[in-house]
Amino acid sequence: MTTGDDLGEVIVEFVRNGPYLKCSAIHVATGREVSAMGSANEPKAVERVAIAKLRRALTRRD
Repeated sequence: MTTGDDLGEVIVEFVRNGPYLKCSAIHVATGREVSAMGSANEPKAVERVAIAKLRRALTRRD
């Protein structure tokens, strides 16, 4: 688990499939989940994209 500066607790999960990496980010308080795919050679970049998508998803109204 990680804590974002403004997000609170976030669970981050990585799954590798050959040269690709899927990163899922789940906001603990709301249960909202997003994922991002990218190169397995750049796991931090894929995680940054997933966290950015989570921030955007939490600010969007349904």
